Amino acid sequence: METNHNESFRDTIATINEQGKRNVIYPKKPSGKLYNYRTFVSWILIAFLFAAPFVKINGNQLLLFNVLERKFNIFGFPFWPQDFYLLVISLLVSVVFIILFTVIFGRIFCGWICPQTIFMEMVFRKIEYAIEGDRNKQLKLDKQAWNADKIAKKSLKWSVFFAVSFLISNVFLAYLIGGDTLLQHIKDGPSLHLSTFVYLLIFTAVFFFVFAWFREQACIIVCPYGRLQGVLLDNKSINVAYDYKRGEGLNGHSKLRKTENRAAKGYGDCIDCKQCVLVCPTGIDIRNGTQMECVNCTACIDECNDIMDLVGFERGLIRYTTEEHIANKEPFKYTIRLKFYTVVLSLLLSVLVLLLVLRNDIESTFLRLPGQTYQLLDTNEINNIYTFNLINKTTNKFDDLSFKLLSHKGSIEVIGEKISLEKQSLSKGTIFIKINKADLASSKEKIRIGVFSGDELIDIYTTNFLGPK
Repeated sequence: METNHNESFRDTIATINEQGKRNVIYPKKPSGKLYNYRTFVSWILIAFLFAAPFVKINGNQLLLFNVLERKFNIFGFPFWPQDFYLLVISLLVSVVFIILFTVIFGRIFCGWICPQTIFMEMVFRKIEYAIEGDRNKQLKLDKQAWNADKIAKKSLKWSVFFAVSFLISNVFLAYLIGGDTLLQHIKDGPSLHLSTFVYLLIFTAVFFFVFAWFREQACIIVCPYGRLQGVLLDNKSINVAYDYKRGEGLNGHSKLRKTENRAAKGYGDCIDCKQCVLVCPTGIDIRNGTQMECVNCTACIDECNDIMDLVGFERGLIRYTTEEHIANKEPFKYTIRLKFYTVVLSLLLSVLVLLLVLRNDIESTFLRLPGQTYQLLDTNEINNIYTFNLINKTTNKFDDLSFKLLSHKGSIEVIGEKISLEKQSLSKGTIFIKINKADLASSKEKIRIGVFSGDELIDIYTTNFLGPK
C-alpha cells in the first residue's frame, strides 16, 4: 500500500532517535468531531470504571477480581474456584471476540476503549495542556532553564499527576479487595491497614511512572496487542488509513502554492503540512501506511479534515477505510475468515450461556473419607463415611439444609449440628451413609445424593459407595 519507497521508517520507531535515546513526543492538542466523540465515550467509560467496584447487584459487587481469596464477581455473578471452567470459557470468548473485532476494525479498541489510552489522552494529557499549554509551549518550557515559572508549572503538574494516580490506585485496589473493604480501610486509617497502604503507594508509583514518563511506550513496547494486529490485520480490515492514491496523485505530495495548478503538475491533495504527524500521540507518519505504533485514535483524521477545509479540498484524505478500498474501490466484505471466527464465537457464547443457566446456587461435593473402608453393621447395612463441602454462591442464607439418597433406599446421618450456610460461604462436615446390603448390585456402586433446602432440591452429587464383593 505504501507510496513512500523509503522504508527506513520501519527500522526504528518514532520515540527513539538516531542515537538510540528516547525521543519525547509532544503531540499537538487534538480537536474535531471524532475527538469530541472519543471524549464523550471516555467519560462514560471512566464513570463506569470508578463506579463498578461500588455498584452491587443482588448484594454482589458488579466487578470483583479478588485473586488472593479466589473470589470473582463478573457483572454481579459470583464465581468460585469451582467455577474455574466458566472463567476459562469466558476468557476464550474474550480472545475470540478480540480477534474478530481486530480483523474487522483493526486497533480501534486501543484508540477508543483501552484504559491506557483513555487515561493518557483524556485525563493526564488534558491536565498537561491546561498547565503547560499546547505543543509549542511545552517544547519551549522544557528547553528553558529551571526558573520560577518552570518549577511552578512542573511541580503543579506532577502533584496533580500524583493525586490522580493515587485516586486511580484506590479504584484499582477496590477491584482486588472489594469496594466495601476499601472504604472500611479508608475509614480506619493507614495505621490499622499498613499493608494495604503500602500496596496503594506501589500502585500509585506505577501509574505515575506510566502516565508521567513511560506514556506511549506502554502501547509500543509493552502491550502485545500492537504486535498481535500484525498477524490479524489484512488489506480488508478497517483502519485509520491515508488515501495515498488521492493524496499522492501522479507525482507525489507537495506544499501548497496558491499560484500553481496542482492537477496539471500531477500533485495529490496532500499538501505536506505534517499536521497529522504533529498531532499523533505516538509520533508516526500515517502516510507511511499501517504501522504497529498506530492506536487508531483518529487525531490525524480530525486534523487532516481541518486542513482540507482550510485549503478547499474534500475531506477524508485520512479516514476509516480498508487498504483494498483505497487500492481498488472494493467495498467491505464479510469474508470466509470472518464467518469462521463468528461461528466459533457463537458456539463459545452458547456454551457459556448454557453453563451459566445450568450453574447451581449451591455446589456440593461428597468424598469418601480417605483410608476408610466400608463397615458391615448388625442390621445387614453397609456403612460408608463421607466428608462434604457445600459452597453458597449467592447472597442468601440457607438455614434448613438436608441430604437424601435419590438413587437407593437408605439413610444419611449428619455428624454434628444442623447444617446452615451463610451468604457466599463454605461449610464442611462428615456424614454416614447406610444402605442395605441386599440393595447393592456391586462392590462399587454409583449413588446420587440430593441436597435440599426445606423441600426444594437444589443440587445433586454422584459418588461411589463401597460394599462387599
